[in-house]
Amino acid sequence: MNKLRKWKLTIFVMAMLTLMPAGAGTAAPVLEVVPFPMDSSNQAGWWSPLATYGLGFEYAYMAYNAPGSIPGKHTVAIARRDNDGNWSKLPLMDGTTPAEYLDDLGHNQPSMARDGSGRFHVFASMHSNTWRYYRSDTVGGIPQNHSDELPQGMTVTYPVLTTAPNGDLYLLVRADKDPAGKREAVLFRWNNADSVWTQVKIIAAHLNRSVYPDDLVFDSNGDLHILFEWAYFAASPLRHQLSYLKYSPATNEFTKADGTPVATPVSLTTADIVQPMAPGEAYVQSGSDPGGPGVQSAKMTVDSANRPVIAYRYREEGSTSFAVKLATYEASGWNLQTVYNTAPTNAAIDVTWAGSAARIYYVKSSGADRAFMAVNTAGTWTETSLAPGTPIERLAVDRSPKGIDILYLVDVTNLKLYYGRNQ
Repeated sequence: MNKLRKWKLTIFVMAMLTLMPAGAGTAAPVLEVVPFPMDSSNQAGWWSPLATYGLGFEYAYMAYNAPGSIPGKHTVAIARRDNDGNWSKLPLMDGTTPAEYLDDLGHNQPSMARDGSGRFHVFASMHSNTWRYYRSDTVGGIPQNHSDELPQGMTVTYPVLTTAPNGDLYLLVRADKDPAGKREAVLFRWNNADSVWTQVKIIAAHLNRSVYPDDLVFDSNGDLHILFEWAYFAASPLRHQLSYLKYSPATNEFTKADGTPVATPVSLTTADIVQPMAPGEAYVQSGSDPGGPGVQSAKMTVDSANRPVIAYRYREEGSTSFAVKLATYEASGWNLQTVYNTAPTNAAIDVTWAGSAARIYYVKSSGADRAFMAVNTAGTWTETSLAPGTPIERLAVDRSPKGIDILYLVDVTNLKLYYGRNQ
């Protein structure tokens, strides 16, 4: 390269850096529209609709609600992106009929995972319903209804699941026990070698309270980190006392973040509380948000030392909107800090660990840009817009085996689902 061209290139790069938003840290990721129609009901804050796979190759699997046969209903499918960027659609099937369910915002959305044999598992459209569970019978095949293979005699909501390092799956749901005055958190395991589901344990329960599952994350030691919230029985959009639990499949032991063993099910008196109650915070049974302090949506990852890193939304006492918060565990206990509280946010949040720092993903309720990622640089949280000019309302993020954040971005206004890669 001659000196003139090198000088021009240097000037261009400096100019581009000058034009970047202050503190942006990284450029916005390149997005692709998933080439299949999306239903307006494809929006939730608790779900786990995204899975990635592969080191030499890279695949992304995005479970989503597709349009139904009539308004007010939806079908469910997996949008699969292969290593070459080609897309294919795998519909959930009841035999030869596409699975179809009623829309129910905030409840009837899918969660999925890929087991160690390459089979897809999808839990869909359950709001105090019996199991609606689909699994591919062949590697990468069309998921078929296998609901009768789950332990029977319960109705469930809010399925979240993840894949263990050995290829097993773990599933957390809220199970109803209305006559008993509680809705419990129940943990299940898919034994990949034997192809069978079993119930591990009821892990959280308290009289006159309902548990809301948030997330399951495995660490490099093979331990499972579990995150959930509590609400007044039977339900409330405002939750409280965000809680953490760790499970070791090798020893069948449950512990707090400091390693203290706990008996399960944990209650509000024995749980490892991440976000304590504010002085004016109270449990209130309500069909709508009653206002006041409380938790609404949370996700988790682990850092390089396998410690929990939690992103969540919490409305502080005296505030009218939810702040984006971060909780990390240190020797002195839970360390809570505010990531973003300038404007209202939606019930959509996620977090990844990128080498030596947390990336917090969240969605603002208004504005030309809605979806953002925040990173702490030199003690200051700075944000990057993920989809400039696009009204994203919901999201999910998964850090791929190749160390890339794969984005699942939902544009309800234009009925589009986006795939993105954030280096």
